[in-house]
Amino acid sequence: MSAPQSFKRHARIVPLYHGFAFPVLILNFVWNAKRLLARPSWETAVGALLGAALIAMFFYARIFALTVQDRVIRLEMRLRLRELLPPDLVPRIHEFTTSQLVALRFAGDAELPALARRVLDERLVDRKAIKRLITDWQPDHLRA
Repeated sequence: MSAPQSFKRHARIVPLYHGFAFPVLILNFVWNAKRLLARPSWETAVGALLGAALIAMFFYARIFALTVQDRVIRLEMRLRLRELLPPDLVPRIHEFTTSQLVALRFAGDAELPALARRVLDERLVDRKAIKRLITDWQPDHLRA
């Protein structure tokens, strides 16, 4: 069984994606770039370009998935804040940035209203700084 999720242990690493696929793609690109330099031709140029394109796809696939996840979190958090915030803060929900909402999602319901007020009043924008303020960490095991 893995250790409970916390600020220090909430980053998601997928071994086959980060530890296998990425190194293989880098190796492929380096191999094809060396072949291009050793024997320039259309064939070796296409191989090197394909290697570079695969690395770009690797990064964009991750970025696209995280962007969609952040949009869903933004919606989820706006709904959650409507239920949990005191009436004076509800009209300010639109002031939260997506980044702030993504960080606040780990806060428990009891501490979320005070933490949300602090984020808005102090204009806290750094995700890590906001996450460090959370005392009742609620794990998110469905992250992309």
